[in-house]
Amino acid sequence: MFRVSTGRLVQRPVQKATRPTRSLRLAIVDTEWHFPIMIAAALVEFVTLLWLVLGTATFRSRLAAVLVVALVVVVAGMLFGKYGAAGGLPWWIYYPLPALVTIFLPPLVFRMKPRRTILYLVLAAISAPLIHVLFSFLLGWDEYMPFLPSPSLASLVS
Repeated sequence: MFRVSTGRLVQRPVQKATRPTRSLRLAIVDTEWHFPIMIAAALVEFVTLLWLVLGTATFRSRLAAVLVVALVVVVAGMLFGKYGAAGGLPWWIYYPLPALVTIFLPPLVFRMKPRRTILYLVLAAISAPLIHVLFSFLLGWDEYMPFLPSPSLASLVS
């Protein structure tokens, strides 16, 4: 096809618009945005977990404490883990420390009885791998828990 350029005809091939591949369409978000999105998803999941464990009445009456605990456990924990690993801390510091805060802080702050504490611990133990599997399977993001292999939907379809 011919295109007009500065008053004369110049022969240039016109590039055909191509459709993005499935894997490209699934990876719409640049990787630098993965971490904040993962923090937001984990925060929503953790607040929901506390709502399920505490019940609606306690959750509403202690909403400020719920939000502070969620920010400490999720946001501070994930930031400490990420930048602790990047900063060269040994794994036995940057991984277990946030896990211990996750295990002990909510039952202590909300004075959970043994039955609620067990429910909390079970749900908390399930929540991180669940988020990892969802991110990995649906979006192909495997950095939430890189040591836990999980296939992506795009790799299974293609």
